[in-house]
Amino acid sequence: MSTVENGNTVTVHYTGTLNTGVEFDSSRDRDALSFLVGAGHVIPGFDKAVIGMTEGESKTVTIPPEEAYGLKNEDAVQDVSKDRFPEGFDANIGETVTGQNGEGQGFMATIIAEQDDSVTLDFNHPLAGEALTFEVELVSVTE
Repeated sequence: MSTVENGNTVTVHYTGTLNTGVEFDSSRDRDALSFLVGAGHVIPGFDKAVIGMTEGESKTVTIPPEEAYGLKNEDAVQDVSKDRFPEGFDANIGETVTGQNGEGQGFMATIIAEQDDSVTLDFNHPLAGEALTFEVELVSVTE
């Protein structure tokens, strides 16, 4: 039976939960996730979690923010002038907006506040600052 190493392709089923117990993602109701271990296709802590597992093995691992989506960066919370949004834009707190920066790169941000002439956007990943717990089942491993 193969043990997972960097460079293997693995297929896993997983369920991810926050410290509150709230489930934020699961492969259980869709196809299992396949990825090349060590290639950066998943968060670093998830890559590390599967190393050493064998087919059929299940385990639970908690990944700190630094090995998941990073710590929350307060500099990534910014006020943006309302004239930067389309006419008639309705700022709904908690909603996600998308756009492009001056270099044409796409971005996503969450609306966290609205003022008379600006909207406060959080450009952090929604799971930044969160420790993530995953129940992982290794379905298969190929070298």
